[in-house]
Amino acid sequence: MSSKALDTIRAAAPTVEPSLLMCDFGDLKTEVARLVDAGASALHLDVMDGQFVPNLTYGMPVVAGLRRHTDLPLDVHLMISDPLKYAQPMVDAGADLLTFHVEAVADPIDVAGRIADLGVAVGIALNPDTPVEQIEPCLSTVDLALVMSVNAGFGGQKFNSVALDKLSHLRAANPGLLLQIDGGIDATTIGPARQSGCDLFVVG
Repeated sequence: MSSKALDTIRAAAPTVEPSLLMCDFGDLKTEVARLVDAGASALHLDVMDGQFVPNLTYGMPVVAGLRRHTDLPLDVHLMISDPLKYAQPMVDAGADLLTFHVEAVADPIDVAGRIADLGVAVGIALNPDTPVEQIEPCLSTVDLALVMSVNAGFGGQKFNSVALDKLSHLRAANPGLLLQIDGGIDATTIGPARQSGCDLFVVG
């Protein structure tokens, strides 16, 4: 479904992607239904391993559970130290798009290519302190660039405006690339992010 899912995400942009990190995990079916009724075009899943980031969230069973209750694209953000170890299991669970962090891998071009070979869309993410130049060599091999406006790992952090400069730079150099922002997005920050060229806004 990844090609269709990517087309769905592109067609919906600019759009808000709700982060399931803030949902009621005891009632996923109802939470998904509420998001569908609200007009969500894709769902954002933050996967954390307690190693790459100092927090734990959920894994394949939750992705599979969500897939049973929706046909919406599942945009899975892998905040983990070994994205290739879990890429195939995430695809098997129903992920349509897998985004990994450039800080977590030695060869992002290789990782992007191997994830793409699994038949899903691919994204690359970078934290606020990571220079945008670190992801530039592999942008031709990914479908999406995720610019973090907070440090990956916890919700509720203050928006870091360095993300706006990165978005502007990426948009100018890559007009066809999907750009996503995650962290501190609200009524105050979403406008500047859009003006900087962002397409997808992850909101908790």
